[in-house]
Amino acid sequence: MFAMPWARVRPTAVPGTAPPPGLAAFYWHFVQQSRGLYATLFVTGLGVALIDTVIPLFIGRLVRLMENTDRAAAVQGALPMLLGMAALVLFGRPLVLLADSIVRNNIVVPGVTSLIRWQSHWHVVRQSWPFFQNDFAGRIANRVMQTSNAVRESVVSSIRGVWYIVAYGISALVLMASSDWRLAIPTVLWFTGYVFFLRYFVPRVRDLSRTSSEMRSKVMGRVVDSYTNILTVKLFARARDEDTYVREVIDEHTDAIAAHMKLITRFMTTLSALNAMLLVGTGTIGITLWAQGVIDAGTVATALPLAWTIANIAGFVSWEVTSIFENIGVVQEGMETIAVPHALVDKPGARDLEVPQGGIHFEHLTHTYGRSDGKQVLSDFDLQIQPGERVGLVGRSGAGKSTLVNLLLRFHELEQGAIRIDGHDIREVTQESLRQAVGMVTQDTSLLHRSIAENIRYGQPGATLEQIVAAAKKAQAHEFILGLQDWKGRTGYDAHVGERGVKLSGGQRQRVAIARVVLKDAPILVLDEATSALDSEVEVAIQDQLLNLMEGKTVIAIAHRLSTIARMDRLVVLEAGRIVEQGSHAELLALGGHYAGLWAHQSGGFLGED
Repeated sequence: MFAMPWARVRPTAVPGTAPPPGLAAFYWHFVQQSRGLYATLFVTGLGVALIDTVIPLFIGRLVRLMENTDRAAAVQGALPMLLGMAALVLFGRPLVLLADSIVRNNIVVPGVTSLIRWQSHWHVVRQSWPFFQNDFAGRIANRVMQTSNAVRESVVSSIRGVWYIVAYGISALVLMASSDWRLAIPTVLWFTGYVFFLRYFVPRVRDLSRTSSEMRSKVMGRVVDSYTNILTVKLFARARDEDTYVREVIDEHTDAIAAHMKLITRFMTTLSALNAMLLVGTGTIGITLWAQGVIDAGTVATALPLAWTIANIAGFVSWEVTSIFENIGVVQEGMETIAVPHALVDKPGARDLEVPQGGIHFEHLTHTYGRSDGKQVLSDFDLQIQPGERVGLVGRSGAGKSTLVNLLLRFHELEQGAIRIDGHDIREVTQESLRQAVGMVTQDTSLLHRSIAENIRYGQPGATLEQIVAAAKKAQAHEFILGLQDWKGRTGYDAHVGERGVKLSGGQRQRVAIARVVLKDAPILVLDEATSALDSEVEVAIQDQLLNLMEGKTVIAIAHRLSTIARMDRLVVLEAGRIVEQGSHAELLALGGHYAGLWAHQSGGFLGED
């Protein structure tokens, strides 16, 4: 009965559509995928409510039964009813509660939560690179984790709480009114007051909950930011500054929680007064009618337990309703991350890019990154790179070199112009196939918190260990990898590298990254300061391997250390987003222009900044 029934939900199914931005549509996007389960919860909730309504009715009948003078005959005549009552209490209610618990706790909680979390992550991880640059990684992750629980709990609470009290309240009202309409007056007034009570408090709880959730995500974002950059914190001895940075949002979060709890106190006090009036009103009317001989004791014995149960479940339902709107506040906050449409999407019918040759043409690119002042990072930039040609991009920081690479990989949408690979506009092909065709080694190398083998295999999923070792040897990484041992005793290629590869030196990380690109074996190769973190001896060894790696590939290399790209077929000099010179190393030196000036300003082989 309990053996992984959640498997029927298929929590890691690939979503067919993106989460929509509207609140109701956002909820329905996830609810409709498990609507059968929620319908079952409706049925079991109705069953529990009806049984709980019948029990006070049985109590009233027992009271009437005990008013008979011939007790033996009365019991004998009521035996079927008594057996039915016993069966309902012993078997009926426990079985309905069991069914409700199995659906809710064994299917909905694990399966639906995982489904919402997985699909939210699936959507978020496909956002554009600028999306992640503009927010805290911790806040993004916190919203993905929190929203799944909040969606599930608000829907389940609606069924458990609201549906229960509606079903129970209507049944109780009908039972009391059928005995004497005056008995139903306190319940009708109570329901009226309860509606106004919820109408006043619930929106305020929702708003405070959303504020509290935003503060919680902000705390998470700042804390994770401090942890992610802990080396910088240590190097600059800024632990106290980080204390202040985090303390600010914790104080704000504390104020938000305090305001929330203050409202909850008012909430509970008002509800207690409302429930007390229901009980006193029902008791007063019931006893008065009994004293007048209008109703019998059994009717009073039925009405009071019904009113008492309504009062008891009112608190439970109020908390459920409060929980619903608290979670709605969390969902609204989470939607700011999850329900954001993808900024960069493939065109309908986009085909996979095929690169038989590797020619690249940057056609009259103008790019501003959407700046309001219109300042151009690239200005009418036009460059043709022949298949198999090795081109070095030269220029001071801000000249536009990295922008060219980011546009080539379609991390940003082109504003003006086009980029063609073997004649194919990159906007007409899938982003996945485009990036599969480009192997890139960056200066700021980041590794996954996994084993060395897994990090290198990222370049070619399914690669064998022999292929991984061969790639590591070409990147001059094999020897140091064999000597690695992590904090759990794993060695060599099984050793884990820590978050972002912090357990390795900068040079080691870069060699692993080069090995990953070697294994990828893409037809286009981009080297962005690929050897900047290496010592001279290792750099010379890797330079030779990189020349072999470049064989037959189209290469774009960026380096401030001009000696590392002097052997390129052509050097292109950028200044303020434009091409000012191009030619071989010798030709540019002979020209005596920008490149010659940059070469003269080098110190130790690096490009100066002035």
